[in-house]
Amino acid sequence: MLTDTLSKGLEEYEIGSKVRALRLDKGMALAQLGEHSGLSVGMLSKIERGQIIPTLPTLLRIAMVYGVGLDHFFVEDNDRPLIAVTRKKERMRFPERQGAKGETYFFESLNFPATDRKLNGFLAEFSMKSEPSEPHSHDGVELVYVMKGQLTIAIDGEDQILDEGDAIYFDSSTPHSYRRTGRSACSAMIIVTADGG
Repeated sequence: MLTDTLSKGLEEYEIGSKVRALRLDKGMALAQLGEHSGLSVGMLSKIERGQIIPTLPTLLRIAMVYGVGLDHFFVEDNDRPLIAVTRKKERMRFPERQGAKGETYFFESLNFPATDRKLNGFLAEFSMKSEPSEPHSHDGVELVYVMKGQLTIAIDGEDQILDEGDAIYFDSSTPHSYRRTGRSACSAMIIVTADGG
């Protein structure tokens, strides 16, 4: 059973309309597609109308009829502008490290529905119990905006103390780590890009 968030993410690909467009392009009736794919007309109709999301094996059977790869159903239409809305209720919350002994921080992706992303946005929350994160590095640059509380970012061993409303931009290939400082919980928006800006 798919969660609402996963279902919504899959709906963005409009798989049903792509199946229908392929069928109409080939001048094929639903019954003919059913004969070639071994799938029922009822199921195919529901797929085309977006009432059900096909499993990968089911989608592969359809793809094989038309001689296309599975990627055909997941590639963005370049004629349409990329717009991806992330609703607050759809975001999923993850710990910074799975299975870590102590709590560092929790994060939520702010743009997970977007495909072919040029940047990644996260909401990071540091509770009063949070411990400093491990130093890490990655290609590109990073922009951090502190929304609440105080956050200290150690960059190449040097502390940068950020209060509410402060922001920092830095080369994220330099080892860096985060820790909540001050007397309250902290939250920050973190924007990361892998292409160096």
